[in-house]
Amino acid sequence: MLSLIGKAATFRQLKALDMVMRMGSVSRAAQELHLTQPAVSLQIRLLEEAVGAALLQRVGRGVELTTAGEIVGRYAREILHLWREASDEVAALKGDLGGTLRIGAITTAEYLIPPLLVRFTATRPHVKTYFKVGNREEIIRMLATHEIDLAVMGSPPKELRTHAAEFAKHPMVFVAAPEHPLMQRKRISMKDLESAHLLVRERGAGTRTTVESLFKTSGHRFHVGSELSSNEAIKQMAEAGLGVAFLSRHACALELRAGLLKELPFAGNPVEREWYVVTLADRRISQVTGLFRDFLIEQGAPVIDLAMLASSGARRRK
Repeated sequence: MLSLIGKAATFRQLKALDMVMRMGSVSRAAQELHLTQPAVSLQIRLLEEAVGAALLQRVGRGVELTTAGEIVGRYAREILHLWREASDEVAALKGDLGGTLRIGAITTAEYLIPPLLVRFTATRPHVKTYFKVGNREEIIRMLATHEIDLAVMGSPPKELRTHAAEFAKHPMVFVAAPEHPLMQRKRISMKDLESAHLLVRERGAGTRTTVESLFKTSGHRFHVGSELSSNEAIKQMAEAGLGVAFLSRHACALELRAGLLKELPFAGNPVEREWYVVTLADRRISQVTGLFRDFLIEQGAPVIDLAMLASSGARRRK
């Protein structure tokens, strides 16, 4: 089968199949590839002709891989990965650190990555960046399927064999509007938070897992007031006085500096955790990925601290 692909298939066809595998549908694959749906379907059909077997089959309104599709898809992903590695090594041989840095980050960490990339790429103009944001489950899936080569998250995944290293502190806090009733007290406890209208992320999000663990460990009842899929929605509801939010301090630094939100007078505030940089243990990483991982470990914490101070200062000057 591989000899057939080697003679007749193109990288465009392999990319089309790989993206359909990742996205679960031809239409979503077309959006990711910036192509029309008929164009992606054509590439799949040409690949099927080269292989001599159907690769996709219709199931309801969607598609799924046939057995042959799973085999070809697995090799297609490996071929594309090897080609990226070859391109990076040739660039390094020429003295140019190039290639694409494929990063994934949980939603809360999206506030951290831009200033880190600015600093890292300042002296590496040939490096391109592919940056994906998602909840914890999505980022783990992307890492497992090699859509990304490196992930930034609150704790290493137990589902995969990985190399993980701490690179910065990750404080998480209970916050509310300055006028919230709980904010008028000198000191509150976890017992007081049992009856609060808690604004939290969806299941699978890092902050959700942490806040559930806090209540369980302390022996108090965890009751969700509102479940939201974005930090921005949570902040807006908290600012409006509609509840108590549990967020990364990095995600609400501007609102805290501006006085739109305040940390609750709670003895356990903030809850200290760490940020981790994670790569797969059983896959060789590219030179640029390795350099970025080392950069995070060695310089990540001070760069993040400076960025938080700069952004809060800009907000105060407006």
